[in-house]
Amino acid sequence: MFEKLIFYFDLAGTVIFAVTGAVSAVKLRLDILGVIVFGCTVGVGGGMLRDSLIGATPVAALQNEVYLISCITVSLLIFFISPLLEHHKEIIIFCDAFGLGVFTAIGAAKGMQYDLGPAGIMLCGTLSAVGGGILRDVMARRIPAVLISDFYATASLIGGGIYILLGKTSMPVSARFAAVALSVILIRVLAIHFRLQLPGSRKKNLSKRT
Repeated sequence: MFEKLIFYFDLAGTVIFAVTGAVSAVKLRLDILGVIVFGCTVGVGGGMLRDSLIGATPVAALQNEVYLISCITVSLLIFFISPLLEHHKEIIIFCDAFGLGVFTAIGAAKGMQYDLGPAGIMLCGTLSAVGGGILRDVMARRIPAVLISDFYATASLIGGGIYILLGKTSMPVSARFAAVALSVILIRVLAIHFRLQLPGSRKKNLSKRT
């Protein structure tokens, strides 16, 4: 029962991330194939990177075609209705927070399942949540957004740490999953509301006088 619930949450997160990827492609004025590629990259890219790194192959997205089919379907939908989304940016942002929380919990759980150490578990959660977005930004020839703005990857890292701490208790896996997902969603929503950001590096003159 719990595994089936995880699957539905995973699929929901995949669809939401595919939407954000397709929207990014539309903003860049890519053609219909570009929109599909960006949708699939953000939707399943993080999970594929995670599974490849920890040796969980074939990766989940290739074992169950429903993930890619969902990404393609959603991307096509966004391609044709993108003008209608201009007035619903906030909904997309908050839905993205849901995907961030779910993917962090799923990634951390998979890292623990593969007996990784604390750092590995946190990175699995974070890579699942932000890996697709990083690939999207690289393809768009820009610095990944998670490295220069927003309290995004940090929320995921915190979620991975929470999962590790809860793993030392007798809390059931289902409750642990829910607690981490909700924590990350809450952190992300609060960061959006209060416009929280990590300190940025300041440009300095590094040249030496001779």
